[in-house]
Amino acid sequence: MAGGGSDADGSTYTTDEALSRVGFGRFQALVLGLLGTGWVAEAMEIMLLSFVGPAVEAEFGVSGGEGGLVTSVAFAGMLLGGWFGGLGSDRYGRRAGFLFTALTSGIPGFLCTFSPNYSFLLFLRFLVGLGLGSSHVLATWFLEFVPAENRGSWIAAFASFWTLGTILEALLAWAVMPILGWRWLFALSSLPYFILFTFSGLIPESPRYLCIRGKTNEAMLVLERIARMNNRSLPPGTVTSDPKRSVDGNLDAGVTTLRLMPEDSLGNNNEISSKSNGFNEFRALLSRDLIRSTLLLWFFNLTSYFAYYGMVVLTSELSNSSRSCASVGAHLMQPKDSSIYINVVLTSSAEFPGLLLAALLVDRVGRKVSMGGMILLCCAFLAPLAVQIGEGVAITLLFCARACIMGSFAVLHAYSPEVYPTFLRNTGVGASSCVNRVGSMVAPLLITALLENCHQKEAVLVMDLALFLAGVACALFPLETKGREIQ
Repeated sequence: MAGGGSDADGSTYTTDEALSRVGFGRFQALVLGLLGTGWVAEAMEIMLLSFVGPAVEAEFGVSGGEGGLVTSVAFAGMLLGGWFGGLGSDRYGRRAGFLFTALTSGIPGFLCTFSPNYSFLLFLRFLVGLGLGSSHVLATWFLEFVPAENRGSWIAAFASFWTLGTILEALLAWAVMPILGWRWLFALSSLPYFILFTFSGLIPESPRYLCIRGKTNEAMLVLERIARMNNRSLPPGTVTSDPKRSVDGNLDAGVTTLRLMPEDSLGNNNEISSKSNGFNEFRALLSRDLIRSTLLLWFFNLTSYFAYYGMVVLTSELSNSSRSCASVGAHLMQPKDSSIYINVVLTSSAEFPGLLLAALLVDRVGRKVSMGGMILLCCAFLAPLAVQIGEGVAITLLFCARACIMGSFAVLHAYSPEVYPTFLRNTGVGASSCVNRVGSMVAPLLITALLENCHQKEAVLVMDLALFLAGVACALFPLETKGREIQ
């Protein structure tokens, strides 16, 4: 349904005002289901590396060190994919970014089934990594359809699809690996992508992106479709990409739009998005108005993801307390029975309470308080593990820590896109994603090395320090984006 009045008087409204009027309804539920399936698929592709390593090494006759290259090349692809996927999505549209991550992850992921040798498998996993690195586009695309009033809560709900994907992959590997082997696991793990390809046409381009590209007529058609599906009406007038201004011409207090740079040094956003090679976008991220947010987001991503993947290693260590310290690395790389599948299912399930807590807090107390509070709670739950305590208590504390840090990540997925303007949103989030991949790669190496040498106390203290510094970074974020427009 179009607006209730004529636009002859020149009245306009922003996409945030339109989305607030139509609310969260059937359209957003459809987008949540489809793009959430994308995150399930991404999680499955990452998690399967935990299960296929020993089988791949045995079939191709490679050593344990060479076998680790499967994970290394995937992370290398993610580093590149995070940046270039974000750039492409901001230049060519959210749909283009979605197709890049889905096609680049899904097709090579399926072709891994037919790898004739180890080198070809590594090449395919690098391509998969390129797609996985740009998966942040899915969360951003969904966010741009959600009303500001409950945007944070729904992003927390969206984040739960990742945890669901890790659990599904563990259950699938548990059923497939002992009987059919690793090739079938690669094939079946890629099936969610074919579901996405089949139904991807149901999701239109982001009206925010269309507005900043000057395609207001197309944006109006998208908003009218959303209004029809939700059985609501749009405001009178036409949509505009300009933020609301008060009578004195200043930006409304509820708008987070930033003047990124003076016009003579940066130019308009269309020029940035279409005529540069990526340098201008990088310059914009480090402009006077964004540099503090950008650097703090990078620091938070680095430290929090380091702590998260360190806790994954520590969980595997504590759940197998009968081993000697020196066998930690071998255990992590070569599980021999069903314990690894059970371990992944249980520890991943512990993340759901954290996601629920994030959904309850993020739109009530704000992004900064909820994200920083949960990261510091995680720090508190982890600290007692620096001393010798009972295995049951240790596992319980780790479960609580995993829940808190996952809740913090859910808030981060809402906050990061809200900090950046539409034409720079995916580039900014992609750059942060590249940084968190570094923390994700370093943590298993460092924490495993400490645990192998019986230095659990030092490993816990390093992770706790990272979490504490992440909490400090939250307190220093310059913007609180709760309930604000993100023009």
